[in-house]
Amino acid sequence: MSTDAASARRVVAHTAHLDTGTLAATRAMLHSAFDGSFTDSDWEHCLGGMHVVVLDGDEPIAHAAVVQRRLLHHGRALRSGYVEGVAVRSDRRGEGHAATVMDAVESICAAAYDIAALGATDRALGFYTSRGWLPWRGTCSALTPEGIVSTPVDAESLFVLPGDSGIDVTGEITCDFRPGELW
Repeated sequence: MSTDAASARRVVAHTAHLDTGTLAATRAMLHSAFDGSFTDSDWEHCLGGMHVVVLDGDEPIAHAAVVQRRLLHHGRALRSGYVEGVAVRSDRRGEGHAATVMDAVESICAAAYDIAALGATDRALGFYTSRGWLPWRGTCSALTPEGIVSTPVDAESLFVLPGDSGIDVTGEITCDFRPGELW
């Protein structure tokens, strides 16, 4: 396998248009990139939207996905491009692949959604901030089968690209329900 960043190619495709081998290899790469903490629910959250995969040959070395979620904010249901599964294989970090996948993700979100949102890991906070993502400063909650539940710990890792939405990052935001991590 090449270690030359120039040999890598970016693929942008919906889940339905990626072959099972690429999906399986991408899932395995994410599991490794997150040191084994990438769960079945985390993978499920990546499916059903657009994937940006950087491949070196047939091997995924970077990935991000955009799925649609509804976020409630100031009485509005915002169509959000929610970013999931952003990772670069550990031996290929520092080559610009995270920027490559995020360039495509941000372009998709700007064209198709009211806002973009994501939950960031601690080591990625500076990366997202440098790209213009804004940390959420308000309160977070989730609309669950039991009703609206406060999710204060998620406010610490939530970032948004507001676009032209006029979103107030100091206000309250509520996500739609999903199994696993709510945000």
